[in-house]
Amino acid sequence: MRGVVFDGKQLQVVDDLEVREPGPGEVLVAISAAGLCHSDLSVVDGTIPFPVPVVLGHEGAGVVESVGVGVTHVAPGDHVALSTLANCGTCAECDRGRPTMCRQAIGRPGQPFTRGGKPVYQFASNSAFAERTVVKAVQAVRIPKDIPMSSAALIGCGVLTGVGAVLNRARVGLGESVVVIGTGGIGLNVLQGARIAGALTIVAVDANPGKEAVAREFGATHFLTSAEGVREILPNGADHAFECVGRVELIRQAVDLLDRHGQAVLLGVPPATAEASFLVSSMYLDKSILGCRYGSSRPQRDIALYAQLYREGRLLLDELVTETYPVEDFEKAAGDAEAGRVARGVLTF
Repeated sequence: MRGVVFDGKQLQVVDDLEVREPGPGEVLVAISAAGLCHSDLSVVDGTIPFPVPVVLGHEGAGVVESVGVGVTHVAPGDHVALSTLANCGTCAECDRGRPTMCRQAIGRPGQPFTRGGKPVYQFASNSAFAERTVVKAVQAVRIPKDIPMSSAALIGCGVLTGVGAVLNRARVGLGESVVVIGTGGIGLNVLQGARIAGALTIVAVDANPGKEAVAREFGATHFLTSAEGVREILPNGADHAFECVGRVELIRQAVDLLDRHGQAVLLGVPPATAEASFLVSSMYLDKSILGCRYGSSRPQRDIALYAQLYREGRLLLDELVTETYPVEDFEKAAGDAEAGRVARGVLTF
């Protein structure tokens, strides 16, 4: 079968991948569509260290082909959106409703694929850039069949992360103010999360003026090409500032833009060894810097919720899909993503 493989030096679309059958508590999914996220490209450029060779992709939707022993919540033929959260479901963190904190959910890459008889790693417990993949049952969330696969694919990373950061982590309140630095796939979902939460002032900041129209479509009440103008809109600062790019100087900007009791939420992914700085004295008025893993999401709950919000016209998915590419055009899709020409490109199989 076809898939996108990175071997540590070369990124290529191959046609000789194999994937094993699902074991107990696992699901085999035929991928229909997969979003191309910057996290995939970050493996290639080394920002995210990961063992190789690896099948990339972590934002996908497809049709269940078969299930392993003990799987009852999905069945062959079901449409599913996939999460990357391979949490165990039984530890204390899972039991208290914090699956993103499960220690089984990260840093334990499996090898369900083979190529030429040699094992190949799975990225983010998902590997959606393959015609078929095996995931834990908890990662497969049934969705209505009337949701287009190219749109449903985006729920599993961009929407869970961006909207979830607003609703679950920051808990943005009605009438509060929000600044979003960076309006790529994650930033746009932060914007619509803020809109859904009822934020009154939502300021989008992006150096590319061409992104203003889409930022406003997703919920921005103001658009700036520099954070320097934020204080003109919010003289006292923002209740919430979300950094969605992954640059340390922008993290500092997010902190500096906060009002008293404000929160800076870090969503962008800088290099693993990057360090950021802030004025300690600026933090004593109850300000906070919050890390956020995967939107502090509970995927079985949240994916179903976001799918329903989409069906009611309250959450935008179709508008996120800037371009679709057959998997054979992965190189072009990656180039468009790197150059910022698309908010979210989607690979189709």
